[in-house]
Amino acid sequence: MVKKNSSSALKPPGVVIDYSPASSGLYIGSPSLTVLPNGDYVASHDFFGPEGTERQQGITAVFNSKNKGKSWTKIADVKGQFWAKLFMYQNGLYLFGTSKEYGNTVIRKSVDGGVNWTVPTDSSNGLLLAGQYHCAPTPIIEHDGRIWRAMEDAMGPIEGWGKMFGSFMMSAPIGSDLLKASSWEKSNILRFDPTYLNGNFGGWLEGNVVVAPNGKIVNILRTAYDKDGIEKAAITHISNDGKTASFNPDKDFINFPGGGKKFAIHFDAITKLYYTLSNYIPEKNKAAYIGNTRNVLALCTSKDLTTWEVKSIILEHADKEKHGFQYVDWQFDGQDIIAVSRTAYDDAEGGAHNFHDANYLTFHRIKNFRTLNL
Repeated sequence: MVKKNSSSALKPPGVVIDYSPASSGLYIGSPSLTVLPNGDYVASHDFFGPEGTERQQGITAVFNSKNKGKSWTKIADVKGQFWAKLFMYQNGLYLFGTSKEYGNTVIRKSVDGGVNWTVPTDSSNGLLLAGQYHCAPTPIIEHDGRIWRAMEDAMGPIEGWGKMFGSFMMSAPIGSDLLKASSWEKSNILRFDPTYLNGNFGGWLEGNVVVAPNGKIVNILRTAYDKDGIEKAAITHISNDGKTASFNPDKDFINFPGGGKKFAIHFDAITKLYYTLSNYIPEKNKAAYIGNTRNVLALCTSKDLTTWEVKSIILEHADKEKHGFQYVDWQFDGQDIIAVSRTAYDDAEGGAHNFHDANYLTFHRIKNFRTLNL
């Protein structure tokens, strides 16, 4: 378990992969992580902020570790890539996200471990959907002969953050060329409905594709909900062919620790449990708006995807205004979990502007995660 840090410690917990001080006007977003067939770790993040170019062209930095995360080397800057998830598919390394903030849906491939990348020039070479789209580094999985990726569009009829997001699923047959738009099936879009949750629904986003206990694909989404300090997630149901998404508001909203912020879910075949790392809020940290409280990172588990319990506190800082361990992307690594975090923390310049405008990308190893308890 990673030890808690006092406010007097300038160095953030974990291994620093990248650092961008608040004074730069460039903040670190969208951490992503995967492992290459040769055992190298590859991590990535993008930049946002007043000095960023994300509204015209996203920029994603890519890093390599040859010693299991103990040290990192920058290997690429990928222009025109934003909100992207790294993943391996048939011995190729891919980045799947958007071209910019609310940009086209694009995918790139690298055959040299992330140093060089294809350019999404057209529908035959990585430009999958033209328009205004949104996503995050959430799991991309293979199941039942297809590869699956949750997405949102940002073209809803109601304007405003949250309300403009529509949830859908993308999938392609395993063995197909992922750079070709024709390989991908896109489900119908589930739109924002202001009547959900008794009128307290603020939107859904950053969905996780997961195989449910019944073998079906579901999409579990972060939910903007601000009522009585309870956090919610939403579960949408996807047909076997990937064409149909459905949702029942009477039963498909669930209580979820940290559900008001981005999270990632993976299934552990050994324990038969689903795991997530999320920004759970202990009672002592309850705030006016739960989406803004990200100073605690917890390991949570579920047997059925609907009932979740907090297993262990992994990272914590007493201050929630200028500290955050957020947007964590992670995967199993034997007896351990390896993770990367968008981390807002102290530095020699006075720290991050706030919890949201992260100044670090950090790597973490959670040892013997299956044995952890509160």
